[in-house]
Amino acid sequence: MSRFGRRSLAVAAGLLLDRVFGEPPAAVHPVAAFGRVMLHLERTSWADRRGAGVRYTAIGIALGAGAGALGRSTAGAVALTSAGRELRRVAAGIGDQLIAGDLEAARAALPSLVGRDPSELDASGVAAAVIESLAENTVDAVVASAFWGLVAGAPGAGAYRAINTMDAMVGHHSARHERFGWAAARTDDVANLLPARLFALLVAAQVPGRAAEVWRIVRRDAGAHPSPNAGVAEAAVAAALGRQLGGPLRYGERLEERPRLGDGPRPGATDVVRARELVDRVEWSLIGLLVAVAVVDHLRDRRA
Repeated sequence: MSRFGRRSLAVAAGLLLDRVFGEPPAAVHPVAAFGRVMLHLERTSWADRRGAGVRYTAIGIALGAGAGALGRSTAGAVALTSAGRELRRVAAGIGDQLIAGDLEAARAALPSLVGRDPSELDASGVAAAVIESLAENTVDAVVASAFWGLVAGAPGAGAYRAINTMDAMVGHHSARHERFGWAAARTDDVANLLPARLFALLVAAQVPGRAAEVWRIVRRDAGAHPSPNAGVAEAAVAAALGRQLGGPLRYGERLEERPRLGDGPRPGATDVVRARELVDRVEWSLIGLLVAVAVVDHLRDRRA
């Protein structure tokens, strides 16, 4: 088996490890430790200039790639940089609260998934937020980690998680981070460009009867989203479920007008369950695809 085939199996193993064991406690999680280091670096190196943010981002990528290289295990790096199990667990908990009619508990739990203000959301608004998070974060926490692990092994998975973590920390619109966080945000956009579209392809494969609708909605609606990648992921899931996502969001005092994604009614509590099952199948199909790549690679080597 070639190096690529072995790496494909290692990436599949990493996703399976996350499914079985989940994330380590925050006190010993390498990603949490990286976040603490980068928080200190931001405090000591911040300047209201893009150049300062470029240096911050370059250091973070080097740290992430270096940590992956030191670990020397693609399976271990993918397991530590993936979070599909935890994402689905939290989403399932909020979905259960909505089904039970406990809107206040669902609102209280929502900030663990999204940054928007949940205080004025009704049950449908909470459901939409959870489904959008499942779509976007399955790209970030599953597909992209696997993709970059396949492309560049453990250093690739480590560098990707560093990019995504820095984007979450400084890559948003605020007075402090508008310029400083520009490099982290743009690098994250580039890193997720192909994984987001692979996710949409995998979503379409899960709903063959609606595959054409998935591609129609992605082409029609994704481009209006402020993120070139989240729009693709959310539009694909909206079309697969036959529900409408998007719409106005509130982040503290800031109201952001987001485009509507998809056709159909607004989602309800049971749609959270459907979305969770959908992204779970997406991850299983990704694992199957990685194993198939390794098998084909092995058979080709035997014939050669």
